[in-house]
Amino acid sequence: MRLKLRNMFDLLYARFGPQYWWPGETAFEVAVGAILTQNTNWGNVEKAIGNLKRNGKLSASALDALSAPDLALFIKSAGYFNIKAKRLKNFISLLVNEYRGSMKRMKKVPLLIMREKLLAVNGIGPETADSILLYALEKQTFVIDAYTKRVLSRHNILQHEAAYDTFQALFQANLEEDIQLYNEYHALIVRLAKEHCRPRPLCDGCPLEGF
Repeated sequence: MRLKLRNMFDLLYARFGPQYWWPGETAFEVAVGAILTQNTNWGNVEKAIGNLKRNGKLSASALDALSAPDLALFIKSAGYFNIKAKRLKNFISLLVNEYRGSMKRMKKVPLLIMREKLLAVNGIGPETADSILLYALEKQTFVIDAYTKRVLSRHNILQHEAAYDTFQALFQANLEEDIQLYNEYHALIVRLAKEHCRPRPLCDGCPLEGF
């Protein structure tokens, strides 16, 4: 399995190259994006983040000062904006109350402890927590999403119905302990799923064709 996963990465990297993911100027922006991207495409998230930036609201202190209804008005383009405003406020409460609004302070917390704290935040599940941990806090955890499950199940590596932790353990047990590798691999899977491994697959020309 180790060789198989490594070969998959090499094939994807040879075709697509580095993905420079996750887009964001700061760790805080990445964390906000991870919450806003739930159940929507990245283009809509970019619009919401851009709106927060233009209005001087993209900081822990600014978001902490906003009520959830007021925040919702700034992030309408992200969809489900009332729900996401509450989820984002819940994250901000953790960041402000326990880490004085500092992502650098949060980054110093050990991985497993920080993961538990994020999962305890209402509205943050494993995928969002791991996205924040890997991309914003640069911690060694592999992100599993619907794209990953689709790609691996179609290539008979795991059943699509397998648990999140089962998928994650597969990668973490068979890849080198390398944050950049985890980052790049997940981003490449997302690229593959968008271009070829769609709900209706486009297998012709796929880098994993015949894999």
